[in-house]
Amino acid sequence: MLAQQLAGTGDDGPIRTPRVPAREAAERELSKPRYHEHDPNPLQRALNWLWQRVDDLFNAAAGATPGGWVGLLVIALVVLLLIVALRLRLGALRRTPTTGPALFTDRPRTAAEHRTAAEAHATRNEWTPAVQERMRGLVLALEERALLTPAPGRTADEAATESGRVFPAHADRLRAAARTFDAVTYGGRAATAEEYALLSALDTDLSNDRPQLTTAQPGAAG
Repeated sequence: MLAQQLAGTGDDGPIRTPRVPAREAAERELSKPRYHEHDPNPLQRALNWLWQRVDDLFNAAAGATPGGWVGLLVIALVVLLLIVALRLRLGALRRTPTTGPALFTDRPRTAAEHRTAAEAHATRNEWTPAVQERMRGLVLALEERALLTPAPGRTADEAATESGRVFPAHADRLRAAARTFDAVTYGGRAATAEEYALLSALDTDLSNDRPQLTTAQPGAAG
């Protein structure tokens, strides 16, 4: 029937249907869902259009490049190598030597505040934050006593080394405390009650002991 309508003929002769109404009838017939069951959805049509444009672009580039597709691939490889070399170069320039992450990472607080926070964590058996806060309180107390020069970016290892020059009798304990701090803060290991007790005892001993100062003492005042 549709073919007969489009051809303008019937079983008994030509169909006397004006051209415009016949076209409209054909459009209505073709718009019925059964003729579009297998049409791609809007997203698929958009993707098809996009890939066609990309294919056209590459074909045009290959046609304009000496050597065709081979020449285009060589150029793409050279550009990729340049990008990689530039990335490696910039990464090397931005890389700065460091012995570890910074000891202090939040807003400035006093040594007493860090110690109070450490004790609060210890009462709840939260040994990892307790060790962290106690180590920060220990170092900050030495800065407040002008035995260490304030340095916001100082690491635990650096603080232990500088403090060990001021308190050589406790240098080994300071290095051990720094290793514990790094292990529980950046190594993912949980601190223990024993480690917190050792750190607290070290903090107390440093508060009570007299430092050994020299005029050439780095990191210390006076």
